[in-house]
Amino acid sequence: MSLRMTPKFKSRLPYIVLILTVLGLDFGSYLTGSILTETIFSWPGVGRYVLTAIDKRDLPAVQGSILFLSLVFVLVNLITDLLYARVDPRVAYD
Repeated sequence: MSLRMTPKFKSRLPYIVLILTVLGLDFGSYLTGSILTETIFSWPGVGRYVLTAIDKRDLPAVQGSILFLSLVFVLVNLITDLLYARVDPRVAYD
């Protein structure tokens, strides 16, 4: 018997989809929150790099950082959508 056919899994399906939605949408907040966290605690990272590039008016570095962060955000949302199709058999992508 596969995981999709068990009654216990079917009863928890709406909650799994909700958890996937929250995690997928909150990831953008985690990315923007990293800028604040890295600045406050003086941790090296992408957020600190972006803030330093903005202060120095390094336009190519700012553009590249924003492009990188947006690509990561889009990839996470794509993975979230693909997990929807894997978890919930009612969702089908043709």
